[in-house]
This record gives sequence, structure tokens and C-alpha cells, in this order.
Amino acid sequence: MALNSPLIHDPSKLGASPTFVSMENLSKTYPNGTIALQDVNLSIQEGEFLCFVGPSGCGKSTIFKMITGLAKPSSGKLDVFGTTPKEARKQSDIAFVFQDHTLLPWSTVEANVRLPLELRGVDKKTQKDEAQRVLELVGLKDYMKVLPRQLSGGMKMRVSIARALISRPKLLLMDEPFGALDEITRQTLQMELLNIWQQDKSMTVLFVTHNVFESVFLSTSVVVMTPRPGKISARLDIPVPFPRDESFRTTAQFSDLVREVSAALEH
Repeated sequence: MALNSPLIHDPSKLGASPTFVSMENLSKTYPNGTIALQDVNLSIQEGEFLCFVGPSGCGKSTIFKMITGLAKPSSGKLDVFGTTPKEARKQSDIAFVFQDHTLLPWSTVEANVRLPLELRGVDKKTQKDEAQRVLELVGLKDYMKVLPRQLSGGMKMRVSIARALISRPKLLLMDEPFGALDEITRQTLQMELLNIWQQDKSMTVLFVTHNVFESVFLSTSVVVMTPRPGKISARLDIPVPFPRDESFRTTAQFSDLVREVSAALEH
């Protein structure tokens, strides 16, 4: 996939960036009495690529639902772009990619990608131009008229990512997007996602994964969560500059960081 020269993200310089998402003593208890989250404190700054790891049911997806305004905190404070999640969502600056590609099977790739702009009433020429832009970004510009059933799993996920990017979001939430893919496809998409992120230094990415190797390869920081009720047990910086390439996976530093995140998960 042809890309422009990537911008270099330096985690050590993120301290001067605006806070995009702020959580203070955030808790969530569901009506059945399940305590999903308890006293979560986290500050997320513009331009970060933050990975969340933890056991199933620890509240990672609940955090995402609250950021998008799909669920309300039981207590504590949550600010997104300095306002409430509901107000932030109205700005169309938040995009979500699920593990399931959620494509409309009867619509072409182009129509699926254009959908967010169509729902906002954007004119058709802009829809088409923007669809071409993002599909070229994910390497699918020659598949605009193809139906989802004609695509591989990895290609469907590329379409889902393109659909999320078409609105030029400030905040991209990804909930285990590569979890159902084979390892080769998964690693390829990890690299492509980093390349896309590095072209827009203002886009912040929050990424849920159960894969420690994936979290270390992708992120500026890894947030480790405890079993339910979910709390943040550690936030580990990944002090490796961008752009990163496949050689990073074979370095001693990568292995050391994987062990560090794994140890935090165990404890």
C-alpha cells in the first residue's frame, strides 16, 4: 500500500498535548448488580495510541461504550473532548471499529464506506471522493464495486476501517478488530493501521486486545486491567519511536516489553 512519509510519534512528547479523554473515579454497575468497572482513573492525550489488555469481562468494552455515550457511568466523571460523551458524539469526531466488520451484505464496498457521510446528508460527490480516499488508504481502491461476500476476512476488516476513517475522526475506538483473523493477516493489518495512524498525528486511537504481542507492537502505552471489577493495575509506556517495522518484533527490547506487560497481567 503506497503511503506518504509517516509522521514520527514520540511518546515522550505527549505530555504537552491536549487531554482528549479524562476519567476520574469512573465506575459502572449494571442493573443486575454486576460491577464492571470500579474507580478507574485515566487521562488520554491527543495523538496517543493506547492499547487496553486484560481478562475477558474486565470492563474494556464497557469503557468504550461509555466514551461513545452508549452507556452511562454509575459514578465518577468522564469527559471527552472537554465535554460529555453524548455531546462529543454529536460532533461526529468519534469512530468505532468492532471485531465483527458489520458490513451491509447487499451493498458494495463503496456504499458501505460512504454510509456515515450519507447519513449526515453530505453531498454525493464528496461522499464518492472521500470513499476513494479512504479505500486507497487501506489498499482497496480497486474493490469499490465489489460486494462483501466476495472479500476475505482481512479485506472486510479493511473496509470497516475505511468506513470509520471517512469521517476523519479525532478519536478512533477499535474493539478487538483483528481478533478473528489469522496471524499473518493480523500482523499485516497491524502494520497498515500504524501507517494510517502515523499520517495523522492528531488522531488518537484506543485499541482493545487480548494479545500482548499486538499491544506492544502497536501502542505508545499499554493499559493493563484487572479481572472484574475492572480497575487499571498498570499503565506501561512503550518507549520505542515510530515509525516501527516488522524488525521490531524480533528485538530483545520487544521481548522485554512483552514480558513486562505479561507480568503486569499476571499480578
